[in-house]
Amino acid sequence: MSDFCQIEDWRLFAGSGRPFIIAGPCSVESREQIMAAAESISNAGVKVLRGGLWKPRTHPGSFEGLGETGAPWLSEAGAANGMKTATEVANTRHVETVLRCGIDAVWIGARTTGNPFLVQEIADALKGTGLPVFVKNPLVPDPELWTGAIERFLGCGCRCVCAVHRGFHSYGESTYRNAPFWQIPVELRRRLPGLPLFCDPSHITGRRDLVEDIARQALILGFDGLMIEVHPDPDNALSDAAQQITPGTLATMLSRQKTRSASTIDAGASAAIDDLRTGIDRIDAALVDLLAERMSISESIGRIKERSGLTVLQTGRWNTVLERVRAMAKEKDLDEDFITEIFTTIHRASMERQLKK
Repeated sequence: MSDFCQIEDWRLFAGSGRPFIIAGPCSVESREQIMAAAESISNAGVKVLRGGLWKPRTHPGSFEGLGETGAPWLSEAGAANGMKTATEVANTRHVETVLRCGIDAVWIGARTTGNPFLVQEIADALKGTGLPVFVKNPLVPDPELWTGAIERFLGCGCRCVCAVHRGFHSYGESTYRNAPFWQIPVELRRRLPGLPLFCDPSHITGRRDLVEDIARQALILGFDGLMIEVHPDPDNALSDAAQQITPGTLATMLSRQKTRSASTIDAGASAAIDDLRTGIDRIDAALVDLLAERMSISESIGRIKERSGLTVLQTGRWNTVLERVRAMAKEKDLDEDFITEIFTTIHRASMERQLKK
């Protein structure tokens, strides 16, 4: 899509390298802290320094950032180490500070992305500035909100816009602070081809020991870059201490990351993949035919239930089906949660068909 800067254009902004890395502390805490962070992160080869100036906290009384006080320090730290700088903005006053202090790029946080009024105000304030904009996903797994926010910046003439996947709030216990729900950024890329896509493994995991694995998964999926929280002394950080890694850990992690291409010049590999995809296409067609047949049978059952005065939902039968397919999945070495999700969706569609009879 010609509306977007391609990832190569972003590298003109911040130097060569793949993947494209943005790193720095969750918050700018002091001049000494951000200068130390910038120097050590620069030594790891990173060209864009991130640092939060305004921190949206859930509860009052938490450290909410240094605001305008820290802005000159962030800019100074970047300039001293040959790095571009980026920070979060959540209103027009923040944008004014960024422009006045010479900060090079901004990102839109998850809470802000979910508010179209705020997004539009920020987009209007950035009009004509040429500043790159990183748009994080909203808190809820809604591709419409994410897409809409990106469209607002494009509509104001912001060309260097990219998306940052930082995970989604979900109910219940989870390994991660924010569930990855990889299908959402995959859908965003389908809708907006050419849109550079970054991953923020720090906010997805909430734990520094899991950051590298999520970063690896993102690169395997074809993400263009990473935004990682890095602190010289993470255990004593004033915000999000548990998810920040040290500069040394960052350097080691980046040395182990392997990027993948969306295409290959290996003719043999391409031919082998094409053959296997032909098999997948055949199976997909058979699955659609089988699902259509299953729905037809379900409709017939629904008519009999209606004539007999039976309820559409038959809990005992559904439990039997679920137990049976789970057992079959186990025998075939298929993930039980995966099979449960598929058959739950099928069962819901079957009930909807029967409700219409």
